[in-house]
Amino acid sequence: MKKPTKYIFVTGGVLSGLGKGITAASIGNLLKARGLTVNIQKCDPYLNIDAGTLNPREHGECFVTKDGAETDLDLGHYERFLDEELTQSSSLMSGRVLLNVIQDERDGKSDGHSVQIIPHVTGKIQDYIQNAGEGFDIHIVEIGGTVGDYESLSFIEAIREFSQRVGRKNCLYVHVVYLPYLGASQEIKTKPAQNSVRDLRSLGIIPDILVARSEEPTKITILKKLSLFCGISEESIALVPNESTIYKVPITLEKTRIIDVIAKKLDIKTKKPKIDTWMKVVERATKKYDRVVTVGFVAKYLDNADTYMSVFEALRVAAWSNDCAIDIKWIDAEEMTNERKLQKALSGVDGILVPGGFGIRGVEGKIASAQFALKNDIPYLGLCLGLQVAVIAAARNAGLVDANSEEINPNSKNLVISTMNDQIGKENTGGSMRLGDYPCILMPKSKVLSLYGQKKINERHRHRYECNNLYRNSYEKWGIKAVGTSPDNNLVEIIESPTNKFFMASQFHPEFKSRPNRAHPMFDGFIRSMLK
Repeated sequence: MKKPTKYIFVTGGVLSGLGKGITAASIGNLLKARGLTVNIQKCDPYLNIDAGTLNPREHGECFVTKDGAETDLDLGHYERFLDEELTQSSSLMSGRVLLNVIQDERDGKSDGHSVQIIPHVTGKIQDYIQNAGEGFDIHIVEIGGTVGDYESLSFIEAIREFSQRVGRKNCLYVHVVYLPYLGASQEIKTKPAQNSVRDLRSLGIIPDILVARSEEPTKITILKKLSLFCGISEESIALVPNESTIYKVPITLEKTRIIDVIAKKLDIKTKKPKIDTWMKVVERATKKYDRVVTVGFVAKYLDNADTYMSVFEALRVAAWSNDCAIDIKWIDAEEMTNERKLQKALSGVDGILVPGGFGIRGVEGKIASAQFALKNDIPYLGLCLGLQVAVIAAARNAGLVDANSEEINPNSKNLVISTMNDQIGKENTGGSMRLGDYPCILMPKSKVLSLYGQKKINERHRHRYECNNLYRNSYEKWGIKAVGTSPDNNLVEIIESPTNKFFMASQFHPEFKSRPNRAHPMFDGFIRSMLK
């Protein structure tokens, strides 16, 4: 008889940004290390269909899955911690649920009944969760927001009801809370955590596990107090202070033995955990390096590091694998308006990276940075938009001064970057770009082929504009070369400069496939070129 899937629900209280995603990913990491098959899912209360139209300034990067889902950045953490490629089923937003419920009603599937939050919306949420967990030993579900938020109530009610659908023995509830430090009395306060647990219990969910986050390590006496006032056994409470790197969190949780408690409560047999590989990740992440490379990061969203989370993690991992540290120097693309400012901002950097992005703001500064890298033979890595500005930069350096992108200036005479034919008319709609994994063929004797070590690769995309094929015959004259294309040779995927020591850009987002224990080839080559 097939064993039922066990479900772990992760909720949060007190305040947002506690690290529910890292906690969920770490639990998954340790359960997988025990020989279990694990899937993971993020449920967000936003009334969006997906994360594709959310402002990265507020919500961080939009992570893309292999099947083209535009998702919350937590899915990036999930993939990196589990070393698994997730799918659209791992991301669920309220908008998708409500759209589905309303469509069912319009299609006559409600049989004349009133359509309500309970049971229709909560039931639909449960369907999504159960379908995503099908076939796995463990399915972890993170509920976005904090307990008490109005918009999260339907998800909280759905996971409460879910235990009746699959059996309480197959469900486990993990609640993540915050322990603030009060400087005046120099003590850790537990009252916000107590209140959060009480709020969750008032909604019908009694947490099985409590993960208590804090800025600094807490005294063991806190366990007794939390246990007494929250009604949770001491062995079921994990104290997790801030770490020097997020990659230490699984090790911290392992030391608390909380995973053994989870396995016991869910009645699952596990193997001895294999965490040697992850320990090496932690060693690399915490090592003091003698060498440091400085990357000039030319971007326009400078308010929030989460906007470029996967890029930063890919850079760090590549640096560690080359036995060095990395210093990321933020450069405001909008400030790169003349040669003097460009020289000042880029002086002292070992390499330049231009990440992906949309819109015209700051684009001229990114083009100027790519021109500067080409002229001065500074290592350059362009990602998505970073490829498009690199092509424009090469064209302008070669004398085509009005070279541009259709996105930036559609009236330009020389649109070296243009809209894909099948995307014309869809420019302002969500989910209409080239999204997810696409194959790419690498050219013989190219630098990028030497990095990958194989001719055919698959990488993830999120863009609407492409290199205009009318100008491809001019690339050699401009000093660049198309070294990676779609299998039918119709789309340019990678360009590089044969004469520069490292000038490379991709139409795809290689950062999405970087892993903490495995640097991505393009980032690895970028770091090595700077060390040389």
